[in-house]
Amino acid sequence: MFKEFLLSAMSARYSLTCQPVDYSRHPDALRMARACWLYYVSKYALLADTVFFILRKKNGQITFLHVYHHATMVINWWLGVAYVAGGQSAFHPLLNTGVHMFIYLYYALSALGSKLQSFLWWKKYLTVLQLSQYIAVIIHTTTNLVVECSFPKGFNWAVAIYALSLVTLFANSLS
Repeated sequence: MFKEFLLSAMSARYSLTCQPVDYSRHPDALRMARACWLYYVSKYALLADTVFFILRKKNGQITFLHVYHHATMVINWWLGVAYVAGGQSAFHPLLNTGVHMFIYLYYALSALGSKLQSFLWWKKYLTVLQLSQYIAVIIHTTTNLVVECSFPKGFNWAVAIYALSLVTLFANSLS
């Protein structure tokens, strides 16, 4: 998904400061809309993962942050795909899928056993990477509030507030 968001944005010559949603049937617009839809569908897999933790009574792996984030992402991305698939809203999943490549690499390596534990010193930086991602999303979306752009301001406000809630929760998880 990271590659598809990156290539779609590059193909359509996306701007970081103002990228309205292209509601046309242009191939670049449809490509980005498909990438957003795939990202939305992937949120159900993460939500299912949370449900499986609950059903298996793996309470040590369940936190408020985990449940809040996975439950709200399904709702947020349904709204995103339904109303603003592409444009400014493509920045967040681009960063998020990039961050998740590192997270899943860590999970894969840690699942290979204790022989690799000494190579996993960078685990503590994953939360910092996630925090950095949400701070970048806040900067990106609030920039769009001051730059004249036809991307819906209400979505920018919603993304900024949601990302701020995640910064707060991820920062609290560090302590």
